[in-house]
Amino acid sequence: GSLVAAVLEHSGRLDKEHLGARVGRLSRRVMLSCCPQGEVCTMINKKYMDFLPSMRGAEELVTQVEGLANNIDQLKAHIENEVQQDLNVAGAEFTELKQQLEKDTLVLSVLRKLQEFDTALKEFHSALLEEQYVTAAQQLEKARSSLRALEARKGFELKILKALGKELIVQTQNIIYHLWQEWQKLIVWKLPPSKGSSSLEAVVLSELHLHTVPAQDQDSAVPPVQAVLQALAVLGELHYKLKDFGHFLLQYILRPLILHPSLEPVSEEQPDVFILRFRSQELALDEASPMEVFDKIKLVFEVLQKYLLNVPLEQPGEGRVTLAELLGELIWEELSDCLIHNCLVKSIPTNSSKLEQYKEVIKSTEEFEKALKKMQFLKEDTTALLKYACNVNSHFANKKCQDVIMAARNLMTSEIHNTVKITPDSRVTLPELPDPGSGDQLKMQRASELPSGVVNVGSESRLSPLTLSLPTCRISSSVQQLVELAYHTLLEATASTDLCCLQLFNCVRDIFQLFCEVVPTYHRENLQKLPQLAAIHHNNCMYIAHHLLTLGHQFRYSSAGVLSSVAVTFVDLVPAFRRLGVECFLAQMRVQKGEILERLSSARNFSNMDDEENYRAANKAIKQVLHQLRRLGMVWQDVLPVNVYCKAMGTLLNTALAEIVTRIVALEDISAEDADRLYSLCRTMVEEGPQVFNPLLEEDKNKKYQEEVPVYVQNWMTFKELMIILQANLQEIVDQWADGKGPLAKEFSAAEVKSLIRALFQNTERRAAALAKIK
Repeated sequence: GSLVAAVLEHSGRLDKEHLGARVGRLSRRVMLSCCPQGEVCTMINKKYMDFLPSMRGAEELVTQVEGLANNIDQLKAHIENEVQQDLNVAGAEFTELKQQLEKDTLVLSVLRKLQEFDTALKEFHSALLEEQYVTAAQQLEKARSSLRALEARKGFELKILKALGKELIVQTQNIIYHLWQEWQKLIVWKLPPSKGSSSLEAVVLSELHLHTVPAQDQDSAVPPVQAVLQALAVLGELHYKLKDFGHFLLQYILRPLILHPSLEPVSEEQPDVFILRFRSQELALDEASPMEVFDKIKLVFEVLQKYLLNVPLEQPGEGRVTLAELLGELIWEELSDCLIHNCLVKSIPTNSSKLEQYKEVIKSTEEFEKALKKMQFLKEDTTALLKYACNVNSHFANKKCQDVIMAARNLMTSEIHNTVKITPDSRVTLPELPDPGSGDQLKMQRASELPSGVVNVGSESRLSPLTLSLPTCRISSSVQQLVELAYHTLLEATASTDLCCLQLFNCVRDIFQLFCEVVPTYHRENLQKLPQLAAIHHNNCMYIAHHLLTLGHQFRYSSAGVLSSVAVTFVDLVPAFRRLGVECFLAQMRVQKGEILERLSSARNFSNMDDEENYRAANKAIKQVLHQLRRLGMVWQDVLPVNVYCKAMGTLLNTALAEIVTRIVALEDISAEDADRLYSLCRTMVEEGPQVFNPLLEEDKNKKYQEEVPVYVQNWMTFKELMIILQANLQEIVDQWADGKGPLAKEFSAAEVKSLIRALFQNTERRAAALAKIK
């Protein structure tokens, strides 16, 4: 049976003969392979009888399938020929009806929006005539919403929309104009003629009139202030009106109260108006305390809160707010900046001892912010003023540093020539510094406590009290004040907090670093041209460097704070100041040397002195050099320290003498008359040269330094030996040489002496013998 089913399944539509033959062949094969020949026929007949009904059933099934396939083909042809056409027609009709429905729906919605727009405008006009501004504003916003919905529809444009848009703009401006008129009736500013002026005389004329007081006559034409404000809020115009109001409030009410301590707000309530004006106090302080300013501003906000700001409004997108909140968001940042820079900054103490009193300002600031928050003018998280006031230590340090830097810069740019005399026992005017404590006492041991074998020389050999002291000289009074400023600033630092202490210490360092930059630049021209100012600047730098050596150590142990635990020193600045002073003075010395050499260059090389004109030129050059030295000696007198004065004058005089010696030694021929005249010129230098050494004002004390000229003038003995040569004979010159061991040999080389002998004496055997001995 399964075999037959398999055959039927794979045969399809086979005819009967083909099917019977195939089944017979297959049956015989099976029987022959499985059974003996006697039983084959019986098995085949039996199987055939069993298979015949199944085959007939399969044939009937095939017949039914063929009929069903024919029906399907007929139905498919019918659908393709008739039903499909009907479906296409119906689909086209459905699409057309759908598009028509959408178009009709769009037209209907547009008509509804146009109807809503028209209805809103009619109700707007009606409400505006009845002065119901809130209703009018709401209806105008409905019309705007309808117009926006119409404009948002793509692919559907109406020319009427432009006309409706223009009409909406006109009506918006119409109601804004009405509301502006009502606003001007409610809030009236009476300002001085010169609106831009901030003088006391001008601002005292400013007045604010609020017609928001509930009128006793209920038929008043002025609408309630809430209606006007709410209508402006609905239209989105309240922000601009409040911004203008806040600007006027700041410029003509709040800012004058902060800037002018004599102004006092005065409020006056009349039956239909509230008036806020100023009153000027005749006896007033130059600067008002923050407490007074806060009280005045608080009074202004209290009356504004009562008559204007305490109005609840429905703000689009924000919900219910008060006018005070909106105004606070607009003006608080500018108002707080004005309070900080014109009130709190000025109240910061300039002395650390007054910092404790500043707690009253902090408390007053906190109460002021709480009052404004209670009036809803400020948000709860707004603490700009209080944060600034509480950070007083930092502000004190910043202000102190700023004041110190400004004072220092003013001193640096003041005149240098105003001087004071500094002596070794001079002291900076300062309060007595605290005892450094036991730190130094540990180093002070009595002689009896010294280890055996250590010699105590303290009681036998004591240093002079003037050891390591600054020598007597003159410095600029401004520099003395600058150093005093540094001392007082460091003394202030020792009594301050750690943060402030470090800031003030760094400020003092900044002062001295600023000096190195400002003074040489600001006074450059005078320092180059005026020798006295160059000397004073040199002294100034040395004076500052002298104090910098110990400035930090003096304050290190005077405080238990941060200064005692860090490296408080200014020693690193000392080389810079010494270099600054030395370079300036050496630059002036180079200028003076150049002038001396320039004057000596006009002496015509000191040759041919028998020529009267040449002699006069040389004599004039000598006189000019001596005059220059005398002038320098006068301008540096009592200015430079004595040792610096003598070294400077000695260096310049030595320059002149060395140049004269070089010029004379270079001469090839010196006649007897030339030698006499050269000797006369040299004698003038020797006689008048020491007289330029006048470091002190007392004439009798200067003789000591005039006698010590050879100590400061390196070529002094060389010059005197030259004078001896000019007047000596050959034998005297040979005796002065003394086989290279005499005084002449110490000052001149053999070649130079031979050159002078050849120039002074004729070529004779005696000259040749003398030249032979010079070696």
